[in-house]
Amino acid sequence: MDSYIHRTIEDKFLRMSNFFKALLITGARQVGKTTTLKYLAEGQNRTIVSLDNDEERELAQTDPVMFFQRYKPPILIDEIQKAPRLFNRIKVLCDNSELKGQFWMTGSQKFSMMKNVNESLAGRIGIMELHSLSRSELCGYRFVEPLTFDMEFLLKREQQTSPTEINEVFAHIWRGGMPAVQAASCDERKMYFESYINSYLMRDVMEIGRVEDTVKFRKFLAACAALTAQQLNLAHIASIVEIAQATASNWLKLLESLNIIYLLQPYSSNLLKRLCKTPKLYFWDTGLCAYLTKWSSPEVLMSGAASGAFFETFVVTELLRSYEYSSIVPNISYFRDSNTKEIDLFVQTEQSIHPLEIKLSAMPNKREVKKFEIIDKVGLLRGSGGIICMCETTLPINNIDCLIPVRLI
Repeated sequence: MDSYIHRTIEDKFLRMSNFFKALLITGARQVGKTTTLKYLAEGQNRTIVSLDNDEERELAQTDPVMFFQRYKPPILIDEIQKAPRLFNRIKVLCDNSELKGQFWMTGSQKFSMMKNVNESLAGRIGIMELHSLSRSELCGYRFVEPLTFDMEFLLKREQQTSPTEINEVFAHIWRGGMPAVQAASCDERKMYFESYINSYLMRDVMEIGRVEDTVKFRKFLAACAALTAQQLNLAHIASIVEIAQATASNWLKLLESLNIIYLLQPYSSNLLKRLCKTPKLYFWDTGLCAYLTKWSSPEVLMSGAASGAFFETFVVTELLRSYEYSSIVPNISYFRDSNTKEIDLFVQTEQSIHPLEIKLSAMPNKREVKKFEIIDKVGLLRGSGGIICMCETTLPINNIDCLIPVRLI
């Protein structure tokens, strides 16, 4: 695989494969799940089976015992959700062997699989998520240590990266991280996303969500894209699409289950009583979001009214990817009080909260960190934080906060 782009998840996946008997990677369609596992399987003499193949899918559905007689572990099963009867047989085979990493699986319909996984393979399976390519993966950065926000760590990480400019960042935001569009022309990108929506996404929502009105669902999808990085207002979206609010809620859960959107929950604590309960909506892939909202080029998007929302979406999803693939998975939320005072991100690790603001600027107002004082006032343990922005190098704001170049996440 000469053109293979290394994924940050690789090291963690291989570690987990030495611990669990079975591993499942979920994620949206076309983000590179199969490509990644095929790369990791090279030289392992691992059987590779795709349940997109009619013959192999029929055998898996009708005779799981025969399926594993024909395709022996160690095995990689692609699109495992298409043959849920395999899970019970995998349970039996796991229980009859002490070998680790015998079953590698991919699946694109997370929530529809979880019931079968939890019933059949509890304690035997590790579940991980893969998303479209991050900017650090495309740049070839191999960050070993999990991201922290103290000055010493950030300066050390700076040495592993190259300076970036706003034009390059928005080129990535507009293009997105789908592997297929990385070398695509504008016309090819447009055709790819249109095909992606019609061939994959709409087919899935009809099969899984039993959605019949695909015209309204497409309108719903575009409405969600237009509201990326905003607090979720289901009533507003439902009124735009002319559907019941209950329908909008069900469709939102469907998009979440297909790894198209992410709902960032507000921070909650017994020490902070008056907090909002509304999540913020983000699209996992900014390229798909930009296509749905009809931004014709990176330059138009960068100078448009939505540039700040797209930059925030980019930062939040890059940060989520970074931790998803690392050895530390903190609780990530946002803060908003009854006076609408908002802090973009709370990264909570070991009871310490790291507050972060996101600003589309190379010289943001350092007084933004004054908002962080709310953490001290309620007696929560405050960790290092700062403002993620387009600054060229890490700069101190005070003894605990920094200006953080976006390339470091």
